Amino acid sequence: MDQVMKLASERAVVVFTSSRCCMCHSVTSLLGNLGVNVAVYELDKEQRGREMERELARRLGRGAPVVPAVFIGGSLVGGTNRVMALHLAGELVPMLKNAGALWL
Repeated sequence: MDQVMKLASERAVVVFTSSRCCMCHSVTSLLGNLGVNVAVYELDKEQRGREMERELARRLGRGAPVVPAVFIGGSLVGGTNRVMALHLAGELVPMLKNAGALWL
């Protein structure tokens, strides 16, 4: 199992970020404001960050930003656009509840 999937499966919500990424901060803030205890891995500060960045790039496809990469319930949801679209459509909270990230 690769490092990204191992880490993504350890918690209900995992976000791979960069310490200098404003959109990463926006996504983690949104999740935190919803009451989610997010596991955040800043790739530029992780020992194996470059390797994990390559794994994420492979999973996300060409041209897609590598960070933020949001995993809910061990599955890759996507980046900022996908998370915000789910939130605006009212689909993010039910997804978080199903993953056990929210109880209310």
